[in-house]
Amino acid sequence: MLRGRAGAVGAAFNLGEMSVTRASIRLADGPVGHGYVQGRDRTHALQTALIDALMQTDAAGQVDRAILSPLRDAAAARKATRAAKAAATKVDFFTMARGED
Repeated sequence: MLRGRAGAVGAAFNLGEMSVTRASIRLADGPVGHGYVQGRDRTHALQTALIDALMQTDAAGQVDRAILSPLRDAAAARKATRAAKAAATKVDFFTMARGED
């Protein structure tokens, strides 16, 4: 169940339901990884679990550089683009004429 909140301070309410796919994987040398993803993409959940397991091994640095760092960069770029679009529509009410002049 997804929870929502009206404004930033309103009471929480049930917004709706969402499918979640989970996967767990154990590597040959022992580490166990778990992955949870929105929706029903089993392959995505397995890939997430594999990355989680690999981050518990000596390959963590390689995984971070090759997979996680590019994902972080892409997420930051999407966030910056969204913020720029929102900033373009911002209205500064203190500079608007009030009509009293």
